[in-house]
Formats: sequence, structure tokens, C-alpha cells
Amino acid sequence: MELSFNDQGSGEPVLLVHGHPFDRSMWQPQVTHLTALGYRVITPDLRGYGASPVVPGVTGLNVFAADLAGLMDRLGIEDFVLGGLSMGGQIVLECYRLFPHRVRALLLADTFAEAETAEGKAGRNAQADRLLREGMAGYAEEVLSKMIAPQAPPEVAAHVLRMMRAAPPEGAAAALRGRAERPDYRPLLPTITVPALVVVGSADEFTPVRDARTIQQGIPGATLVVIEGAGHLPNLERPAEFNTALTDFLTTHLA
Repeated sequence: MELSFNDQGSGEPVLLVHGHPFDRSMWQPQVTHLTALGYRVITPDLRGYGASPVVPGVTGLNVFAADLAGLMDRLGIEDFVLGGLSMGGQIVLECYRLFPHRVRALLLADTFAEAETAEGKAGRNAQADRLLREGMAGYAEEVLSKMIAPQAPPEVAAHVLRMMRAAPPEGAAAALRGRAERPDYRPLLPTITVPALVVVGSADEFTPVRDARTIQQGIPGATLVVIEGAGHLPNLERPAEFNTALTDFLTTHLA
């Protein structure tokens, strides 16, 4: 799968994986910040999202992970810092399961490690059916207030809504069906031997602070940072605080 991506800056490579139903533009505040500090930042659109090819059906997390490994192979990058938010965080965990030797450090933002419940599986598949039937517009309007906190700047709300509306329904539906079948990553957490930063918005409704604590407590030596007043997308809602946490982490562990 030839993913559409940006590759900016030079230095230590950092691969950032977006969530659902977004695209690589969600990482722009971090790209700007990290490249100015001398990092090389790679931000792909996952298959089914943004400008990458759309493959209908079911896209498992292992498929997303294989796509990312292939991208880094094409770029000639053997090991790298790997970060993801929400679904992107689950893809990051799958990447670590499949090729831990390539990961130098982990960023896990606003995500959770548990497998889906029976109720959750039914909900994700029903949502996938709805997106295929109705498109993204209605769903995007409904979930915007859960994606970001009420105090998020209007331009952030506009950006988030724009990304969700633009997501291809077939790609988003395939990802939802794949996530419904994801494994329980909690047994993986104690095996993680690289530095890990766990970040979460204090007002995140989708993946609340308790989910972040489960991950942080499961990974030996992991750091937890709670971004006060942010919802599910603290990297966009509170970019200064998010960037500071990420920079402090990278400076400490990759010096």
C-alpha cells in the first residue's frame, strides 16, 4: 500500500499516526514544533483516510501496522520514535507487537488497550453500516462535541469537523470493523522495554484518564501527562502543553 505522507525536517525520525476519522493534518502543530527542534517527522494518511487509497471491507490494526512498516522501509528508516492518538495509539501498540526492534520510544495519546466488548463490537459495526449508508456529515456533527472540549478554539473545532467530513466513508467503515476485532493489548504492556509517554486530555469522553492510567501503570517506567481542559484531541486543543510534554520526554530519553 503506497500511503500518502509528509516527510519533514531532519534528524531523529518520529512517525506520528492519526486517529479516526482524521488525517495527517491533525499533527501539524507537532510537525511545526518538532522540525524546528531538529527532528524528522513523518505523518502518513492511513489507508482509507486523507489522500491514501481507500480499501473497502475490513481493515485490521495489523494491516495498518504493516502499511507503516512498509512506508518506513521505503524511506530507509530502520528505527524510529512512534506515536499515535486514539485509533492511532492502538495501531502503535500493534506495531510494537509486530516489530518492537524498530521502535525507539512510544507516544500513546488518548487511547486504550482493552479489547472491544460484545456491545462495543455491535456498536462499531452498526456505525460502519451507518457511514456507508449516510456518509460522514451527520456523524461528524454529532461527535464533534465529544472530540474536543467546549473551550477549544473555534479554528480547532473547524479543523476537526473538516477532517471528519472529508474522511472517505468506505475507509472509515473498514477501520471501524477492524477495530471491533482488535486484541486485548494489556498483556503486551509489561513487555514494552522502550521509554513510553502516555498523554490524555482531562476532559476526554472517549478515552478518559482512567484508560490512560491503565496503560501507564502497565508499561514499566511509563510517564503519564494529563492535559488540563482538553478533550480527545489535546495535541490540537492545547498544542503548547502537548508539545512541551513531548519535547521533555524526547529530550530526556533520546539525548
